[in-house]
Amino acid sequence: MNTTQKVDPTESAAKIAQQASQFKRWGRRHPFVRYGLPLISLTVFGAVGLAHLIQGSKEVTKEKEDMEWEVVEKTKALSRTGPV
Repeated sequence: MNTTQKVDPTESAAKIAQQASQFKRWGRRHPFVRYGLPLISLTVFGAVGLAHLIQGSKEVTKEKEDMEWEVVEKTKALSRTGPV
């Protein structure tokens, strides 16, 4: 029993070309697939990406403020409620 099969390169190329033309035809028949899905995915992934960037910016700002407050506490003997 021989498990290796010889693949004809011209047959394989023709099959790929046929599948590609079917995919193009599908995009022409259903404009939502061609225009709607990319727009929706761009919107959703853009919102997720922006939320991630904004959260990182907030964390950096908070860390800087905490470091500045520690310096103020050490040098001027202040607490968050006022002078000690």
